[in-house]
Amino acid sequence: MSESQQYLGQIERLVASHTLHGSESLCKLLHYLAEHAIEHPGVPLKEYQLATEVFGRPADFDPHLDSTIRVQAGRLRAKLAEYYASEGAEDSILVEMPKGAYLLSFHPRTPHDGREHSAAPHSGSAPAVVSTVPRTWLFVVVGLSILLAAAVAAMIVLISMRRSPPAAAVSGAPTPTTFRIFWKDFVSGPDEPWLIFSNGAFVGRPETGMRYFNPQKDSRDEILDHYTGVGEVLAVHELDRVFELLGRRLRVKRGSLFSLDDAQNNNLIFVGSPAENLSLRDIPNTRNFIFQRLTSGPRKGDLAILNLHPEPGEQKEFLGSPTRPLTEDYAIIGLVPGLNPARSVMIFAGTTTLGTQAAVEYACRPSSLEELLLRLSVSQVGDLTPFEAVLRVKVARGVPVGAELVAVRKGDVVAKIAAQ
Repeated sequence: MSESQQYLGQIERLVASHTLHGSESLCKLLHYLAEHAIEHPGVPLKEYQLATEVFGRPADFDPHLDSTIRVQAGRLRAKLAEYYASEGAEDSILVEMPKGAYLLSFHPRTPHDGREHSAAPHSGSAPAVVSTVPRTWLFVVVGLSILLAAAVAAMIVLISMRRSPPAAAVSGAPTPTTFRIFWKDFVSGPDEPWLIFSNGAFVGRPETGMRYFNPQKDSRDEILDHYTGVGEVLAVHELDRVFELLGRRLRVKRGSLFSLDDAQNNNLIFVGSPAENLSLRDIPNTRNFIFQRLTSGPRKGDLAILNLHPEPGEQKEFLGSPTRPLTEDYAIIGLVPGLNPARSVMIFAGTTTLGTQAAVEYACRPSSLEELLLRLSVSQVGDLTPFEAVLRVKVARGVPVGAELVAVRKGDVVAKIAAQ
């Protein structure tokens, strides 16, 4: 077996391990890094390349504004260390990802590497070899080693300074104007807004199968309400990053713990559709575009976005692709008044968790957010009024890779519908 085949075999061993079980994004990253390291040994990858080719980020990805790749790389390093400290302790090949570079290294080893053997030699065995190197030479070697280490450290610092902007420059970067306009109501109030993420009501057990709670035949005592989608998790991370740029913090709460007191006294950001974020059923919601399960036809039971007042050329209903894996989804972004008219509610919701993720990412990127503000006719000094928008989301390999506006209702139209 060739060396590269041995290395790839070790990668498959890692991917199949208990440590990386369920970490699809980390396994995808590990495969990509391994193939690159074998084909281009010693050549580190760029953060931008990983973002666009592994995680499906768009061409305008900015690593200074989006820390996803750094976070995922840190998680992978931790998982590798965890694996070799437990189930991989006896593996013959060590896979490492040194800090400071997106590059894997492979080190053949024996199961006993690093262990000291202090057993006395058997009688008749060859005598131990004793070093006869003069002490003077030992001091010289130690001194040269220290100088070499210092030189390497200095080079690393210089390279880092050339490749990365100063920390002060990054932290002092101006906040995009689109962020300030879009989130004005949520950062100008005295209190931090609540971010309410979905956690649907399920029954059953993960190991034997789970399904949505059915009030007609299930007991409420059997509800499991501590699960949420991967899209919601990544969405919370994206929103936290944007609010950090805006100098504000978010308070995070899962939907099942949401109360009407929260709705009365706070600005709210909902992540997830009413199918799983059940709290959205208890407060004012979007009026032009609503979520509803189809009751007839070949897609009976599927969650769709209904267009209650379609304009010329618009679809009456928006449905994600019927095939699996998913290739297309739809999502809503909406700003509506709260129960308390002095408060605002922002809604990000897809027919699947990937649509929800795409809706949040759309609002967390200056380029796409600028497109929405232009459609809403909001100037750089204007105020954002209630609106509802539908996005068509393209999905590849389980990752949302693009979103486009397909329907928008703004200000006066939303108000007119709400008054009916």
